[in-house]
Amino acid sequence: MDFESLLAYKKAFENAMLIQEVSKSFPKEETYSLTDQIRRSSRSVAANIAEAYRKRRYPRHFISKLTDSDAENSETAVWLNFALACEYIPNQDYKAIYNQTQEIGKLINYMINNPDKFGSNKQ
Repeated sequence: MDFESLLAYKKAFENAMLIQEVSKSFPKEETYSLTDQIRRSSRSVAANIAEAYRKRRYPRHFISKLTDSDAENSETAVWLNFALACEYIPNQDYKAIYNQTQEIGKLINYMINNPDKFGSNKQ
């Protein structure tokens, strides 16, 4: 098994790509602020899941990276809220992406609470 087969990774990667697409229509003045921030945080969710999986032999490192991923996922939700409040994203797109962000958070938290199911050795 590789990190790319993890459901949390697949959904995080898909969500980051959806955000990439929807953020293309954000105003140019947001390029180095909201657009950059939401893209970075959403990509970091998937990247931290991949890093966590590679550290799964060490439960504390595994959980630490997953906690980073969960934090980035929460940050992504905040940037989505700003995008909606600024009317940069249609409500329908917001709901779909936000709901997926919530689902990803649940998957990450399942991994945090069950590291042994992902090849992490309990110490």
